[in-house]
Amino acid sequence: MRLILKTSPAKTLVPFNYQKFLVGRFHKWLGNNKEHDELSLYSLSWLQGGEMVKEGLKFSLGAEWSISAFDVSLLKTLVSNIQEDPEINFGMHVTDLVIVKEPPFDTRQKFFLNSPVFIKRNQGNRVHYYLFKDPESSGLLTQTLQTKLEKAGLSSEGVRVSFDHNYHHPKTKIIDYNGIGCKASMCPVIVEGTPEQVAFAWNVGIGNSTGIGFGALK
Repeated sequence: MRLILKTSPAKTLVPFNYQKFLVGRFHKWLGNNKEHDELSLYSLSWLQGGEMVKEGLKFSLGAEWSISAFDVSLLKTLVSNIQEDPEINFGMHVTDLVIVKEPPFDTRQKFFLNSPVFIKRNQGNRVHYYLFKDPESSGLLTQTLQTKLEKAGLSSEGVRVSFDHNYHHPKTKIIDYNGIGCKASMCPVIVEGTPEQVAFAWNVGIGNSTGIGFGALK
């Protein structure tokens, strides 16, 4: 299920590395919870509707922020606490909440992104980032989704995730998160599996670090 937050205009410029502020607000709304250090069965989108300028992002007409989760009770907690404290940051506050159920999905679904897909693996003392052009990416994306399905108690058999290699304008983005430059991909993904598995992917996102604003699906 998905919660779409609509906000008031920002009163200041929003910095390009604003993700950490959204994550902080998300966990404040969620309250005392174990989700912060767990494998994320939810995904946070980037803010939609901004205008890029040299110094940052302008949201003169407000923004839209999507939070999706496998566990409906998580979203219910958010709704309750947002109503009590709607402030986000940068002078923005939540003006409207819309709850969206999973739409019906086919067994092969192409998704555009609400935030870049991030893939990383530890290799000894180094962290290696994988992008849309790397042949290992499909297997790694599939592996991560399988792990999340199993954690949720769902079958992971037959599911597959890949980048859409027919897409003509894939991009690499380097996102600063707490001083770390994370290499991620802006390229649609294709999820294959049962309709339940595809809906699960729509909720929990694709790739690593969906809980800090990567891999959210439209």
